[in-house]
Amino acid sequence: MKNGIGQDEAPDRRGRSKPCVFLDRDGVINHDSADYIKSLDEFVPIEGSYEAIARLNRAGRMVIVITNQSAIGRGIIDGSTLERIHERLAEEVGAAGGHITDILFCPHRPDEKCSCRKPEPGMLFEAAARHGIDLSRSVMVGDSAKDIECGIRAGCKTVLVLSGNGRQALESLKNRGISPDAVFPFLRDAVHWIIRQ
Repeated sequence: MKNGIGQDEAPDRRGRSKPCVFLDRDGVINHDSADYIKSLDEFVPIEGSYEAIARLNRAGRMVIVITNQSAIGRGIIDGSTLERIHERLAEEVGAAGGHITDILFCPHRPDEKCSCRKPEPGMLFEAAARHGIDLSRSVMVGDSAKDIECGIRAGCKTVLVLSGNGRQALESLKNRGISPDAVFPFLRDAVHWIIRQ
């Protein structure tokens, strides 16, 4: 498990662990690709996603990105390129008035059977330990069945967005009797619901 942008943040002044909004990256913040996001040119934000992060921050929500990046394990992209993509993401969110506290990614291929690749909840547990997060008060937002399963396994509320692979994920989850707590077209549409949690 690797991390990118980040600052340590302790529990709040009353000593309680804090809530967090965990965001999948591809298909939630930026447009996804079946061929992976391999360069800065291929990293294209979904309209309104940066502003949505800023709105969450203004409402007092920490935002952490949790993303599978098996393209590294497959040799399709190197770590320095991924770091540049995440630096740009953090900069552009900052320019929109928001802040990403941390970016955690899993570089492993599915066959490596690691504990951090979603749907395993390892990255959420790591983020919770690092930043003093109360997972039971947190929300995982994703566009795949793996994202929703990961959030459920970690004890979070879950939001499925229909951007990216969301429509296929919704059908897959229904067939397996798994239900996210809420479904919205895009991240920007989910912000009000998330804040109310």
